Amino acid sequence: MEKADDLRLNVSLLRRKVPNLTSAARLVGLRPATVSNLCTGKIPVGRAEVRTLVALASLADCSLDDLIIRAEKIEMIETKIKTLDLFAPLAKGGTVGLVARPGMGQLVVLAELLYRLKNESYKTILLMPEGEHRGLSDVIEHAEIITNTIEETYASIASNGGDQDIIFIADRTHVITGGIQQLQENVQGIGIHSVTTFLVDLTGEVVDEDLPYGPLETLWQFDADLVARHRYPAVNPLSSTSSVLEVAHLDQEHFAIQQKALKILRRYRELRSLVNVSGIERIPTSELQTYRRGERLEAYLTQPFYVAEAFTKKLGQAVSLQDTLNDVKEIMNGAADSKNVSELEFIGNLQS
Repeated sequence: MEKADDLRLNVSLLRRKVPNLTSAARLVGLRPATVSNLCTGKIPVGRAEVRTLVALASLADCSLDDLIIRAEKIEMIETKIKTLDLFAPLAKGGTVGLVARPGMGQLVVLAELLYRLKNESYKTILLMPEGEHRGLSDVIEHAEIITNTIEETYASIASNGGDQDIIFIADRTHVITGGIQQLQENVQGIGIHSVTTFLVDLTGEVVDEDLPYGPLETLWQFDADLVARHRYPAVNPLSSTSSVLEVAHLDQEHFAIQQKALKILRRYRELRSLVNVSGIERIPTSELQTYRRGERLEAYLTQPFYVAEAFTKKLGQAVSLQDTLNDVKEIMNGAADSKNVSELEFIGNLQS
């Protein structure tokens, strides 16, 4: 018998059978947020209501045995970008959704990922979106292959034959038309499972939707407050998720540090709202330590990017996951209490 912890939803089947999962879920009385959390593993299958699983199986026109499968170990792509690797790591071969309004830095993050992963021998493909968008030129510059149609993209992937891992970026319009789902099905049909897909919406409309891309392995939610305070990359740790940790528990130390950091950052944000209104003297003495460590942790999670060096005048920094875990643990344990917040902004690791 399978243990509940070993089970997960067959996300690829759901994606293929129910492309417009948000609308479909609502029609059968399911909350899109619940479906999203089940897909990423934030809600374990073992804790899901039976009626929810039955409704999803009905939508996908499949049996529960097809819908619920044994969780296999998910391989993580280490980006050496601190906040991504710690809170919402990339699932190799999975689908990543970026949720942001224009100007929040999502295209800079994509350009940086293309730059870093191309240097790690990934083949990088960009399916050109329609129209002109500020910052898109940086993504184009760092993509190895530019395609204009789903058919061109399939031909490029098929010609690779699975010999090289692929990073593929596409606009949400191709999700709405069903093109991405068809592409993924066709690629898997010829035995290629090495394509990691990034989905982006350049209009910003996805911010107002519960499940804008359908089932995902990784979700990066960008945050207006972080942008306003120039905390880049402005990916919100509290609302970004990944099946790498939630389902696979890739590394127990990683998971434990991530959960403790999330708790501190969540409380820091609550306290920061109080400080903004009434001043720091209104924070209870017992909470000052949490506030100060949350402030330093948030500053540490900023990072200079290689593709932005000309603009920021700061050298790009790559920080290994292990260094990030060690540094975050030290900050939470008080090792950085004596440092000014400004000393932790836009650095690599604590020793840099």
